[in-house]
Amino acid sequence: MQFYHPRKGRISLDQMISEIYSFIEADRNAVYKMVIGTDSQTSHKGTLFVTAIILHRVGKGALFYYSKKRSRPLLDLRYRIYKETEYSLTLMEQLKEKGFLGASLELPVEIHLDVGRKGETRKLIQEVVGWVTAVGYTAKIKPDAYAASAVADRFTK
Repeated sequence: MQFYHPRKGRISLDQMISEIYSFIEADRNAVYKMVIGTDSQTSHKGTLFVTAIILHRVGKGALFYYSKKRSRPLLDLRYRIYKETEYSLTLMEQLKEKGFLGASLELPVEIHLDVGRKGETRKLIQEVVGWVTAVGYTAKIKPDAYAASAVADRFTK
């Protein structure tokens, strides 16, 4: 899987993890949290999924990366929201498989979901929040789901 840094361009998963560790080492006394969210955009050509990963140095900035996946046009909203959630959780699992967030690094993790109390996605809140919390992460929805609704959304255009 390829990731992108807004200024550095394309990097690998291993490079991203290394940069995140360096960011943390630069200020070991700060409070950090990991935030992951996915958004999608569908056109007649296909659906573009963008997953953002943000390491937030609380009160002192953040570091972020994103990855992109394309598929055939997915017009069913429920299916798209489930795919967005799946991509966010899959990235978290890939990080764990690489040893990220092991015993030496305990970070709170939030999965940001592109659903909210207004609009069609309100019907899906209970399902996707339940899925995320069942696997042990904190779920955030709009308007608090900035990784999906602001950061990832920016790169789907």
